[in-house]
Amino acid sequence: MKRPRVDIEANHRLITRRAAILGGVQLAFVGALAARMQFLQVDQADQFRLLAEENRINMRIIPPSRGEVFDRNGVPLARNAPSYRIVVVREDAGDVADVLERLGKVVALDPEEVDRAMAEMKRSAPFLPVTVADEVTWEDLSRVSVNAPALPGVTPEVGLSRVYPFGSDYAHVLGYVGPVSDYDLERLDDPDQLLRIPRFQIGKVGVEAKAEDLLRGKGGAKRVEVNATGRVMRELDRREGTAGSDLQLTIDSKLQSYVQARLSGESASTVVMDCTNGDLLAISSAPTYDPNLFVRGISTRDYASLTENKYRPLASKTVQGIYPPGSTFKMITAMAALEEGLIGPDDTVYCPGHLEVSGRRFHCWKRAGHGSVNLQNSLKQSCDVYYYDLAVKVGIEKISAMANRFGLGIRHDVPMSAVAAGLTPTKDWKLRTHGDDWRVGDTVNASIGQGYMLASPLQLAVMAARLASGNEVKPRLIKSVDGIEQPELGGESLGLNENNLRKMRRAMFDTVNDRRGTAYGSRIIDDAMRMAGKTGTSQVRNITAAERARGVTRNADLPWERRDHALFVNYAPYDNPKYAVAVVVEHGGGGSRAAAPIARDVTLQALAGGDPPLEAYPTKDRERIREQQEKLRAIQPLANITGKDQA
Repeated sequence: MKRPRVDIEANHRLITRRAAILGGVQLAFVGALAARMQFLQVDQADQFRLLAEENRINMRIIPPSRGEVFDRNGVPLARNAPSYRIVVVREDAGDVADVLERLGKVVALDPEEVDRAMAEMKRSAPFLPVTVADEVTWEDLSRVSVNAPALPGVTPEVGLSRVYPFGSDYAHVLGYVGPVSDYDLERLDDPDQLLRIPRFQIGKVGVEAKAEDLLRGKGGAKRVEVNATGRVMRELDRREGTAGSDLQLTIDSKLQSYVQARLSGESASTVVMDCTNGDLLAISSAPTYDPNLFVRGISTRDYASLTENKYRPLASKTVQGIYPPGSTFKMITAMAALEEGLIGPDDTVYCPGHLEVSGRRFHCWKRAGHGSVNLQNSLKQSCDVYYYDLAVKVGIEKISAMANRFGLGIRHDVPMSAVAAGLTPTKDWKLRTHGDDWRVGDTVNASIGQGYMLASPLQLAVMAARLASGNEVKPRLIKSVDGIEQPELGGESLGLNENNLRKMRRAMFDTVNDRRGTAYGSRIIDDAMRMAGKTGTSQVRNITAAERARGVTRNADLPWERRDHALFVNYAPYDNPKYAVAVVVEHGGGGSRAAAPIARDVTLQALAGGDPPLEAYPTKDRERIREQQEKLRAIQPLANITGKDQA
């Protein structure tokens, strides 16, 4: 059998075409690969170089220095102190648990702080530094630095932390700072990136919180180069932030310190206000607390000791506390009647010890009554019946309107937490709030500062300052911001009849300086410092007819929380008013016994600029006052420091 003849030429042509196709495919592949390489290595070189840079260069936020706070004389009240700490950056650390275990062999770590830091790392951005140890020693910082190669992502830092040099003296004014919480972030629509830095401190209450935007400042940024283990090799560049503004308060440190010491042992509050411009020179609540405890997070034990204290040390009673103003309100009722022309200074009302109104008997504090009293004597002896009678003539609407003109029932604009508006009730208010009609008896109660009437110590100080000046004085707490003086508020005339104001002032003068006045025991005998004032006692319980029949129980025989509040308001000097003072002693009993002596001591301290001469006191009080001054001086941090030393 013959084999088929092979066409050699045809096979050769077929092989040549296949080789050409294969070579073309190879050439196309090589060309595409070259084009891609050119795209990556030439055209996109800058972009990939940047990505490579980002792998070894980190951006870090630089927290700004918080603004500091000073008193009116430049004494630092809230300042920043260097604080050594150790931080960890999660994205640089890799295995965080392993790194922290190694760190714990170098320095002592608090297990609770480690757990907290781990929790913060999980909810924070990976590039943010988280503090794992705060307030460490220089030796600890050195050990961490020496062992840095074995501790990726761990960095020792020197930061700033808030310090309150005078501790509890300013707790209710300044408040305190603390770490940002989830609650803080939830309240803000667009929180500053600074607030996302774990353990970043912001104001929580008081001036620290209310002036947060001024005090915080603006953050900066820095670029740092890190190696493969996350250790910072060098800082490439830095953009500094803007420090927060420094604030100067109107408070006088020495006076504030004295007032706080004078209130020691009481559940009380005191406000001292400049009658001419509204500056708050002292605003103190007792008992108080140390705000330094809150800066890095207060312990459960310390916090419980504050919240479980029945005297409420955390409350800023000067602005948050609202109390029935008692007889300190009688000047308002009298001014409402005088301005309406319903009474004259010599018109009298007979006080038998009570007044029948709408079938109900309203009692005077003096069971036997005061007999016939005119305006001046009614205030001097604090006769309740006289004001019951006025209330029926004037009505609640005019009484409440007059109270507003004197600063009661108004939420004053001071940068403190939970500033209360108090209450000056009206008929519409009762209908809206209680769904009930106003009764004449409600007006009678309101006329002596009882019933629904409520006021804060700050408002009572404003009332006293306006009575003294006749002007719409408004309280001011911030004196300057970064050295720029802040405007004084108010100062316009109240538009009241000056003769009527003079009658009130004279009656207040007699209340303190006349032998029959309720505050005669707390008078000042130095003519250049004499004060005018008014006592007040506000009930916190109802006195039944049966109790009244057998004799009202003395405050001293009642449990503390059922005793009356003691109040006193005053201004001095009488002839040239400079300072107005309001004092409230919770459950202190009578205003003449508990509140007036404090107010006199504080007033003299303000006028004298320190301990006043003993000659300003009645002779019988001088030895006791001398001993008191020595005791108080021993517990005042500024009592024996000169102005130069303070600064």
